[in-house]
Amino acid sequence: MSHNGQSSLLDLNTADLKQELSKALNAAQLFLGSIKVELLERKLTPADQYVRHGFAWYAAYVETMAATFLWLEELGATGRLGRLEKLIAVGLFGDYLTQLAHGIAMSQDEVIRPELLATDQTTADFVSNQSVQNCRAFGTSKLAKEIVDLCLEQGSYGNQGLDETFSMIADQFHSFVDENVTEHAQNWHLENRLIPDDLVRQLADLGVFGLTIGEAYGGTGLGKLAMCIVTEELSRGYIGVGSLGTRSEIAGELIQIGGTEEQKAKYLPAIASGEILPVAVFTEPNTGSDLASLRTRAERVHGRYRVTGNKTWITHAGRSDLMTLLVRTNPDEPGHRGLTMLLAEKQRGTDEEPFPTPGMSGGEIHVLGYRGMKEYEIAFDEFDVPTSAALGGEEGQGFRQLMQTFEAARIQTAARAIGVAVNAMEVSFSYAQDRVQFGKPIIENERIYGKLARMVVELMGVRQLTYAAARKKDQGGRCDVEAGMAKLLAARLAWSAADNGLQIHGGNGYSLEFPISRILCDARILNIFEGAAEMQAEIIARGLLPRA
Repeated sequence: MSHNGQSSLLDLNTADLKQELSKALNAAQLFLGSIKVELLERKLTPADQYVRHGFAWYAAYVETMAATFLWLEELGATGRLGRLEKLIAVGLFGDYLTQLAHGIAMSQDEVIRPELLATDQTTADFVSNQSVQNCRAFGTSKLAKEIVDLCLEQGSYGNQGLDETFSMIADQFHSFVDENVTEHAQNWHLENRLIPDDLVRQLADLGVFGLTIGEAYGGTGLGKLAMCIVTEELSRGYIGVGSLGTRSEIAGELIQIGGTEEQKAKYLPAIASGEILPVAVFTEPNTGSDLASLRTRAERVHGRYRVTGNKTWITHAGRSDLMTLLVRTNPDEPGHRGLTMLLAEKQRGTDEEPFPTPGMSGGEIHVLGYRGMKEYEIAFDEFDVPTSAALGGEEGQGFRQLMQTFEAARIQTAARAIGVAVNAMEVSFSYAQDRVQFGKPIIENERIYGKLARMVVELMGVRQLTYAAARKKDQGGRCDVEAGMAKLLAARLAWSAADNGLQIHGGNGYSLEFPISRILCDARILNIFEGAAEMQAEIIARGLLPRA
């Protein structure tokens, strides 16, 4: 195998390589710290979104490098660090350091340049750092051929760094997806079919809906890292399958954190077993991310709530039994203070009649991708709910309760995005090996193996960023910034992997016959739901620039 004349950086022993990467990481962290000081001195206002959000992207890159370095250290300490993993780490550092020096694409045509964030001298000091220069010389493009060759030889895209227990979980769900999901996903998508009930039951039997619910309430209590691993594998097969657990995750978190003991005892075991399929009913036609402005009203009448209003973009609403329903119970309280979370039961619907419950009506929203559960708009007309359904037995706490779940929801969405990116990468590797043009497989072309190598490298880095956020959450720490970073980068990764994957497929990729066409449609939504990219950047900026 040719190493393409690669430099002494990869010929260093493991200890010296880690030291060089550590120096480069330290330089990036100092660069970010200097940018932060300068931005705070500039006294930015919330209206300065481009700069504030650009700083968020810079911070997410540095955090990804830090997570990748910890992954490298763990593999080295446990004797699992191979040539491929070294190439991935060096490739990611090289590319990310170069982008920090010259600009990061926040979208297809919005690039945040360092001159908008820092003084010329601050940037020059970073760029001139010797370790930064050494790493920048060997980004993914320089290492691409060897990365792809090693992936093909080893039948692996790199060691994920999981311990034995989590590796077994990943292997179990990997096999399950290959046997029960992969071959059916394209037809489910093309026919706009709900994921079959028998598959939902199988997932329930495997414990998917109770992964983060405590053992005392019938769950496995394995935590957010296990949720990430399972979600990634399921989403690798089909995003709809990977998303089946999202609503159970949200409802379980809401009830575990804010529910009364009676509510916990009644709902958590049934959610964990899959007996109850919950649905999140938050968004309204004119609110979007501005949940504090929602208008759906719950009025007390004869000791019960009567709910009136409209909700939209409600996923899996027809085939659900329990709504976590955010409503306004006090119209005199402005903003979020008048909101209450209701645990509102409903009848499970069918394709023919999705909303048989009195006081509810609605219809399907037809979408490009992210099918398998379907999207709905719902109208409530004096929908009847007992007052005991208020989460925690309290009114006016709904917004606060919901905010407590967003960290986990965004981590889970990052894992879904990683699964979609893996799916795009796998089908692209396969197609590039099989497709012969001008007498050779197209995977031998630099522009093809370069795209594949970049998928491998960034995927591992963003995966480690997501794992780090999950571990912090499992340890009881606040991780809203880290969760936002994971979701921000993972959503972009899913789209870039799918888009580049379709490019590798050429004209065939635009055909509905090939799965990459579905994967592209599925990937696009990830940059919007659970907080659009702009909202994620704002969350990160608020967390890191508190005086801005």
